[in-house]
Amino acid sequence: MQNGVNKQLDFEDLLQLPVDMNPSTCHSLLLKMWDAQKRNNPSYPSLLKTICLAYGWPYFCLGLLKVLNDCLGFAGPLLLNKLIRFLQQGARNVDGYVLAISLGLVSTLKSFLDTQYSFRLSQLRLRLRSSIMTIIYRKCLCVSLAERSKFSEGEIQTFMSVDADRIVNLCNSVHDMWSLPLQIGVALFLLYQQVKFAFVAGLAITILLIPVNKWIANLIANATKCMMEQKDERIRKTAELLTYIRTLKMYGWELLFASWLMKTRSSEVTYLSTRKYLDAWCVFFWATTPTLFSLCTFGLYSLMGHQLDAATVFTCLALFNNLISPLNSFPWVINGLIDAAISTRRLSKYLSSYESDIEPDSSSSTVNDEKLDSKEPVVAVHDAFCTWSSYDEKEFDLVLEHVNLNVPKGSMVAIIGEVGSGKSSFLNLLLGETRLINGSTHLTGSKAYVPQVPWIMSGTIRDNILLGKNYDQKRYSEVLQACALDLDISLMMGGDMACIGEKGINLSGGQRARLALARAIYHDTNIYLLDDILSAVDAHVGRSILQNAILGPLMTMKTRILCTHNIQAIYMADTVIVMDKGHVKWAGSPADSSISSYISFLSLDGFNSFTQVQNSEKLSNEPEKTQELECITSSNDAQDTIEVEARKEGRVEATVYKNYAAFAGWFITVVTCISAVLMQASRNGNDLWLSFWVDTTGSNQSKYSTTLYLAVLGMFCLVNSSLTLTRAFAFAFGGLRATIRVHDQLLQNLIDAPVSFFDQTPSGRILNRLSSDLYTIDDSFRLFSTFSSPTLWASWGSL
Repeated sequence: MQNGVNKQLDFEDLLQLPVDMNPSTCHSLLLKMWDAQKRNNPSYPSLLKTICLAYGWPYFCLGLLKVLNDCLGFAGPLLLNKLIRFLQQGARNVDGYVLAISLGLVSTLKSFLDTQYSFRLSQLRLRLRSSIMTIIYRKCLCVSLAERSKFSEGEIQTFMSVDADRIVNLCNSVHDMWSLPLQIGVALFLLYQQVKFAFVAGLAITILLIPVNKWIANLIANATKCMMEQKDERIRKTAELLTYIRTLKMYGWELLFASWLMKTRSSEVTYLSTRKYLDAWCVFFWATTPTLFSLCTFGLYSLMGHQLDAATVFTCLALFNNLISPLNSFPWVINGLIDAAISTRRLSKYLSSYESDIEPDSSSSTVNDEKLDSKEPVVAVHDAFCTWSSYDEKEFDLVLEHVNLNVPKGSMVAIIGEVGSGKSSFLNLLLGETRLINGSTHLTGSKAYVPQVPWIMSGTIRDNILLGKNYDQKRYSEVLQACALDLDISLMMGGDMACIGEKGINLSGGQRARLALARAIYHDTNIYLLDDILSAVDAHVGRSILQNAILGPLMTMKTRILCTHNIQAIYMADTVIVMDKGHVKWAGSPADSSISSYISFLSLDGFNSFTQVQNSEKLSNEPEKTQELECITSSNDAQDTIEVEARKEGRVEATVYKNYAAFAGWFITVVTCISAVLMQASRNGNDLWLSFWVDTTGSNQSKYSTTLYLAVLGMFCLVNSSLTLTRAFAFAFGGLRATIRVHDQLLQNLIDAPVSFFDQTPSGRILNRLSSDLYTIDDSFRLFSTFSSPTLWASWGSL
């Protein structure tokens, strides 16, 4: 705690997490329950039931703590009533001290229990959020490409940034669903004891507010659902804009695509404005209820012929405070439950989508190559039919038909064919990424896949090769030499610890391909699936990779399936498969003379014969080396500009609030603040008038009629309600105006940024600003300000 006072906390300052809060423990618990739910209900598995099974018991125990806490909340007003009546009687005994001490102890104990409940609930929320986030990440790794087509990148981003938080908020809402009615019922009963049947006035307000709140909650839920759909679409388009930003800037199309994105944002803002103004009505009911409650209750009590005294007034005011919060929180609780229900349905649909057979950590299933039976096929495909359509689609187009293949251990298979013949689809069939309509596939041992477009993560070269595996210096050096990366790394500033930028932007296409191949070889799997990796490198580099890596000692005992147009690789393979329109047209040995009739299409790619490749090797390599060195030099220059995300430390600067007020509009900001001040002033005036009413009637010196007292009290109520309505809608309008301007300026700055900015800044970081951070301004900041601002004014009013 002292470190937190002195500086911004870093990871090394944090304590070790308890076992039950470890992300891996939380993930395993929720995943186990989710798998059981899918077995019990494979058609419609429920994430909500899964969460109840995983965290239901600790959540139930928290409910017991909340019951005790709520009961103590009503002990305070009862003790206050007894203490005031004791003072009115003027008695002189120890009962007054007992009552005063009891009132203090109850307040202290309630504060302690309330803090413990909030702390334990925060821990449970953290465990739940951790497990949901990790299970979504796991799903991203396991879901097949065929199923992934049903969900856009924007939707998946929303699952993690918005839906996960809404489900976590369910922890607060579920207990509030039974706690709030309990608090309302007990408060009304105690009010009956104080003002008899005059409490019916408050009960009438309660009954009237329930259908109104439900109606507003339903409207908010519908607006939220539509808003989330538009938000998913906007994030998807934003991700596309970031992906192709260099091309867009080259053609000068960034403004065109920005306007295309703004149309989606306009639709999102339409539903957001509906939600904000509905929230403003909720705030209006929340803030005006106390004054309406006191007016109706005390007015009816006086009209019934009863005389107000201090004990009754102050006890009722304390009960009003206990009652108003549950009444006003109820629509937010309903809204939170509806939001959580929508998010759980969205996540259940995603988590129940079909998964490929590959586990994220395939290295755990690696088999010793010497233990594999050389007679049994390591890769076996029998009469396979597959499609890229998802499992929900009834109609589909086949991409592969009648595919049969048996590959023994240690063989090298070359898959060739024209563009679009199904070579890459064949590898994806082996990976389980396609939808298998008929037939079967079986792979023995672990698999490594090198795609045609290499996947490179932001970080260093060593991080990309190791990918979480332990560092073995000998094997690491052998892999670098086999993949012809040793020279490149030696010329890089920082060597293999050089930062290569997001998606390897600082590397050439050939270097990215070799880096992906090096990662696959280093992980020492049983089967290697290589998708045309030789096309990304120069002729002499391709020859070196083929001889030293693919056919080298590191992969001698490995099973290799290579999609290629390289003649040299074709003639060095053990088996050649010719693909044509999703069919295996021919399969056999490259020594078979009949192969020549099936590879005539290779001449279109500049490969007429094996001799041509050999002759090309004799050409001077100086221009190629010069080109490679130029790429390495540019990579070194780029490494100097890689920026680490800057974190703001300390207090929030005043300019942040100033800028937000400017975005909302200074006139709206001033109106909101003034109406909030006057609203609290009218609330204080209401309480002062009640005090004056009690004093004058208690001393029998009242010169005014009950009608006048009620008229003045009604005037304060009307003024308070008008100011509350003004503040609520002014804040909603200002918040809507601010979020529109923030997004527009953020997007404008983004499209005006130079290309170097996108080289230095990961797209995920930019996308977070336009998704989760913007959602905070759209929604969360509104809620915080709505509740914190009245609390601030109420505190000042009390003083």
